[in-house]
Amino acid sequence: MTSWDATVDLVVVGSGGGGLTAALAAVDAGAKVLVVEKQGVVGGSTAMSGGVVWIPNNPLMRAAGVPDSYEDAMAHFDAVVGDVGPASSEQRRHTFLTAGLEMLTFLQRRGVRFAYCRGYSDYYSDAKGGIDEGRAVEPKPFNGNRLGEWGRKLQPGLAKSLGMAVMTNEARSLSHYNRSLRAFAITTRVVMRTAAARAARRDLLTNGAALIAQLLGAALERGAEVWVDSPLEDLIADGGRVVGVRISHDGSTKQIEARRGVLLSAGGFAHNPAMRGEYGGDQPNNAKWSMANPGDTGEAMQAAMQLGAKTDFMDEAWWIPSPRTGRFGQSTLDQARQRPRAIYVDAAGRRFVNESNSYMEVGKAMYERNKTSRAVPCWLIFDDRYRKRYAHVRSHPGWFPKEMLESGKLKRAATLEALAAECNIDPAGLADTIETFNRHAAEGRDPEYGRGESAYNKALGDPSRKVKNPCIEPLDQAPYYAVEVLPGDIGTCGGLLTNEHAQVLDQDDKPIPGLYATGNTTATVMGRHYLGPGASIANSMVFGYVAARHATGDEAGA
Repeated sequence: MTSWDATVDLVVVGSGGGGLTAALAAVDAGAKVLVVEKQGVVGGSTAMSGGVVWIPNNPLMRAAGVPDSYEDAMAHFDAVVGDVGPASSEQRRHTFLTAGLEMLTFLQRRGVRFAYCRGYSDYYSDAKGGIDEGRAVEPKPFNGNRLGEWGRKLQPGLAKSLGMAVMTNEARSLSHYNRSLRAFAITTRVVMRTAAARAARRDLLTNGAALIAQLLGAALERGAEVWVDSPLEDLIADGGRVVGVRISHDGSTKQIEARRGVLLSAGGFAHNPAMRGEYGGDQPNNAKWSMANPGDTGEAMQAAMQLGAKTDFMDEAWWIPSPRTGRFGQSTLDQARQRPRAIYVDAAGRRFVNESNSYMEVGKAMYERNKTSRAVPCWLIFDDRYRKRYAHVRSHPGWFPKEMLESGKLKRAATLEALAAECNIDPAGLADTIETFNRHAAEGRDPEYGRGESAYNKALGDPSRKVKNPCIEPLDQAPYYAVEVLPGDIGTCGGLLTNEHAQVLDQDDKPIPGLYATGNTTATVMGRHYLGPGASIANSMVFGYVAARHATGDEAGA
């Protein structure tokens, strides 16, 4: 008989958006909840992210006068995701769409404040059921001082690296502040907000940090308990049912009984080289280029797999093209693919993708192209007019840090032929590609890939009215520049197979009693696509909410 060190109703493994949403929902239902976090900080990958949540037909959309419906959202899943098996079954899609609306309303009633990300388009808005204005919401700025001691235990977020209290739907305007009056006005608002917060000595949080702070504060206030520095050692099962967890806490092993269930919300295995090597398939990434939460190492997933849990999409990740010059705080060349006067090419000097499409699509295209022509890494090519026009480090148009050129990460040459030699790119291929591209770009067109045609392409392109196409102009002013681009990721998105109640399924597609999972620990309902900004966080939060409601509403674990 197991000797328990503590007994609760629900143990939540992981403190990201899915785990804390579940904790809040469970305590709200009267359950005793313990959240265990392996790291010394709370928030996981959600805290590091933009904190955007993609929820179709949400109340903030309706308040803004943007129409949507269950039917349109389901049609969008059908058109974009397609039939990819049980992870994105009709039942799970139905749950995501119905419980997502319920979850967001629940969080608003519990004091979590959101803003509608108007204009942050669905990533496939031109597909059936897509919405140009977007379906995403994000947290409103939150004063971290309200969390007291817990404020110092938050995973550092995106805004910290930028040094500004900028909301995610504002961030695209910062490096375009000199390109339109609207972008300038938004940038001014961000600067004033940041200055006011500093003057008042407020720790003003935005993005994922603001979302986690609000969820954490609400959960703690209602009685949830959170333990940091408490990694999972194993799941404890009795007669085929998961009845608790074994964790390390305060220097010793603790066994915690979970009367109604255990929820795994501990992320995927982005930083586990062995797992990525084993499951990478045609999209190999041995944990070399991931920007995921450092704790994303797969132990929770492995513990469930040892109990016979079924998996899917294990080769997939939330891919994101990552220039070797770095992201966010160091340089904004990660945004270059969405702006005029820049293209991606493979080693043959050929384009292979609409560079302005979603990061997931571009990353997958890099791996696909690499099967026939080296595109891992590929090359970002741009001209000197691009350099002069856009901000590359905070708010400095035209200026690159000297060390970028000195290190060789950023290459510069007087001619395209010389640049090709620097990068080991076929010079004839590059010259032909740019000649063809420039001829059409002068007219604002991209007949090969349709760049700049979709609402999503336009949303992240150059907002100036002086450009014919916000994503396209010729590359025709020397010198020319090149940067290697890697298929990085923000986390894996394959894992445990779960049903519409977020219950983990075994090899016979039957629920493992007492075991739930959500987020990047699972095979996502989004399949092999990223439907819009915040799709991964939405998947995590919605099924975390669903798991908590199911566990607390049915003590037998159904």
